[in-house]
Amino acid sequence: MPLAIPVPPAGRLVAITNATIMTATHGTIPRGTILVRDGRIAEVGPNVVVPPDAQVIDAQGRWVTPGIIDEHSHTAIEAVNEGTNSITAETRIQDVLREDAGAIYRQLAGGVTTIQVYHGSANTIGGQSQLIKLRFGLPDDSLLFAGAPLGQKFALGENVRQTNFQPQPGQARRYPLSRMGVEEVLRDAFTRAQAYQREWQAYDSARRALRRGQAEPVPPRRDLQLDALVEILQGRRLVHCHAYRSDEMLMMLRVAHDFGFRVASFEHGLEGYKIADELAAAGTGVSTFADFWAYKLEAWDAIPENAALMAQRGVVVSINSDDEERARRLYQEAAKTIHYGGASEEEALRMITLNPARQLGVADRVGSIDVGKDADLAIFSGHPFAPGSRVEMTLIDGRVFFDRNTAPTLENTIEQMRRQPPRRGGRPVTAGGAQ
Repeated sequence: MPLAIPVPPAGRLVAITNATIMTATHGTIPRGTILVRDGRIAEVGPNVVVPPDAQVIDAQGRWVTPGIIDEHSHTAIEAVNEGTNSITAETRIQDVLREDAGAIYRQLAGGVTTIQVYHGSANTIGGQSQLIKLRFGLPDDSLLFAGAPLGQKFALGENVRQTNFQPQPGQARRYPLSRMGVEEVLRDAFTRAQAYQREWQAYDSARRALRRGQAEPVPPRRDLQLDALVEILQGRRLVHCHAYRSDEMLMMLRVAHDFGFRVASFEHGLEGYKIADELAAAGTGVSTFADFWAYKLEAWDAIPENAALMAQRGVVVSINSDDEERARRLYQEAAKTIHYGGASEEEALRMITLNPARQLGVADRVGSIDVGKDADLAIFSGHPFAPGSRVEMTLIDGRVFFDRNTAPTLENTIEQMRRQPPRRGGRPVTAGGAQ
């Protein structure tokens, strides 16, 4: 029978009963119940008592997983690259988010609840990323994942060097053109950031030592670009670096070591299997593809066993989409790691739930079905790795945002959003997200 219930109001008790629950941390619970209170998981197990006033979702014959987390996405933004400079650390994805992007709704239909939205890979140091929850239909500020660590997009390789870019007649090529130049850009940027940090530290010390009658010290000139890099040096902002080749990843790890910060993850990392021990020792994860490569020279040495081999060596591995269509079937992408490389069922599940949460610094909030975590859940018609299974319902914070049985068409949903009154200082909602 199809799941068919009204959307429970936020803040109510919700109970998902009779489900096969894949927790991602403590195995699979047959015929289990998940009790949600005020948007968080209150109880989970085979013997949970359901309060009489709870909104019940009977998941008989269904499988429940943590909400899927896409660690690398470009969904819901109006611009991807600011390609004019090699360093654009001052730019922010938050400023171009579209709450009405149709891809958000389609990805909810694939069980996705959280995504990290990045700039493209045109810059050695790109812009500030944004972690969002796919609360489709709510104001754009509601998308933001409150309290999540800050993130920054870096990139190495052919895109940064613009090897496929043909300048117009008379137009100079942008520096750098070589891998040596990319490393120099990184080291120069963080050297300047260190000097900038010392200037502010000296200013703060002078203010603290100020005595009555003394003139206020002059603050350093604010530099928004260097502010972001100082946050990296302070450990307050995570580095997520687009890279393919093992030699470039090792170079980035050396730069990070020399300047005292950690690379949280390499994005794609198709040659990660060659340096898995070094990645594990550095505490650096890899967010990769299951089987997508050979579309350019630096992606040539990829192998389908990459994810499983890295995981076996202790690397925190996730499977990302980097594509709005692939994002709808990340559970199928994760299943490929079982076929290629022999990953266990639980490890494959973690690659699209708990592991991306760990890479993004939010594993205490999402990524598994554990008491105290946000009730971000996906309900499947069958085993999520079975070819014929599909997502029937997706919940975020205990609230249903997608129900396949009662879902309106995307066009009707967007039309309803357009009829809502203007928000955020009178800015109207318009149809059609960035695709």
